[in-house]
Amino acid sequence: MNELQTNTRRDFLSFAAQGIGATALASLLAQSNNARADKIPGQASDPPPHHGAKAKRVIHICLCGAYSQLDTFDYKPELAKRHGQPLGGTEKPDVFFGKVGLLRQNDFEFKQRGESGLWISELFPHLAGVADELTIIRSMVAESSSHTPATLHENSGFRLNGFPTLGSWLSYGLGCETDELPTYVVLPDTRGLPSGGTSNWTQGFLPAQHQGVMFQSKGTVINDLFPAREIASDVERDSRELHALLNRTNRAERGDSDELLARMRAYEMAAKMQLAVPRVTDLSQETAATKNDYGLERDETRDFGRSCLLARRLIEQGVRFVQLFSGGSFGSPRINWDGHEDTKANHTGEAIRIDQPVAALVRDLRQRGLFEDTLLLFTTEFGRTPFTQAGSSELGKGRDHNQYGFSIWAAGAGLKPGMAYGNTDDIGWKAVENPVAWHDLHATVLHLLGINHERLTFYHNGIQRRLTNVHGHVVKGILA
Repeated sequence: MNELQTNTRRDFLSFAAQGIGATALASLLAQSNNARADKIPGQASDPPPHHGAKAKRVIHICLCGAYSQLDTFDYKPELAKRHGQPLGGTEKPDVFFGKVGLLRQNDFEFKQRGESGLWISELFPHLAGVADELTIIRSMVAESSSHTPATLHENSGFRLNGFPTLGSWLSYGLGCETDELPTYVVLPDTRGLPSGGTSNWTQGFLPAQHQGVMFQSKGTVINDLFPAREIASDVERDSRELHALLNRTNRAERGDSDELLARMRAYEMAAKMQLAVPRVTDLSQETAATKNDYGLERDETRDFGRSCLLARRLIEQGVRFVQLFSGGSFGSPRINWDGHEDTKANHTGEAIRIDQPVAALVRDLRQRGLFEDTLLLFTTEFGRTPFTQAGSSELGKGRDHNQYGFSIWAAGAGLKPGMAYGNTDDIGWKAVENPVAWHDLHATVLHLLGINHERLTFYHNGIQRRLTNVHGHVVKGILA
């Protein structure tokens, strides 16, 4: 019995790394009443909110592989005029594959949409229908044109792995609004993980409870959520009584240590999740009309439609940050937005999967009164070049990576809807008006959630680290 009563640090860490216990522990310690930044040792002494918040929660949609701004949200008539011409000038473009072909016009027709008149291409006909809700940033810039560092930078503000992601910082600063579900949930593409894998939702040097918890959109939502075989009620009762006895013994001998109390309460949390997770992921509760809106009745849109609908259900239940990924890192043919060979064919296939579900999510959030305090992000790690990836005298079908100017959009809490911010040059190559770096976008997201990005810090290796490093300005031009 003495061995059973011993609760060493090694035992605890072993527990925290396995199955449902790890998920429960991560969620438990991130609750707003127990994991506020001023209540956990080693966390910030200046906890949020630092000012009035417009948003309470975030849904972040990441399009992996880099979609073309020139074929989606950044209409360039000049590019059409110069179609088939060389780039000109003396500058040698620094592109990933080093092949600079002739200029290529947009492959998809643009039209002005809604009352706002935003230019959106026919690639996204459903998103075009909610144009008046969108805040498009057309002047994003990145620091890398390589997928893995650029994707890490998009999510964590750093091009190296090991740094906490946006969702982890929000978990650290704000905690959760529920004790039944994780604070930070990730819904990967059913076809594969993004470039950089699980590093895109790591807690880095923050306490482990702030890591994103991956839900699977197909099959079992969380591994080890239920016992592998049925447990008789008397066996379960006796095991709980034994567990309670061991807890009381440990508390009597060692006092109320943080690790022991966390472990005890994590098991309580696991029991709650066994009820909450099946409930929140049971889409049969939704009406036929809702499921049809999200595209669950169509083969092409079913997978991402499930993810979008599940994201809405999760935030309704108090989850703080939900992250959806469109595209995986490996596959042949490509299973992401990396349109090197044929941008039109690639983007057409990927857009069909997500256009209807994302537009349905926007409308659904509005109809349910969630739009006003939910921030919706739609991003990609960088853009594509206005010239084709081909020989200098060739007009190829694909576009190379472009870190110098690209488009994303946001919607919802605290933003000016139906507007475009910033600009690229006449051919959509480089940001020339109000350039926005990832640090600026991250600072703006934190601002909307009531957080001053310079005050949310964590002491690590002699440095007061923060999401925005030593950079970042709030993009005031998009704020309502």
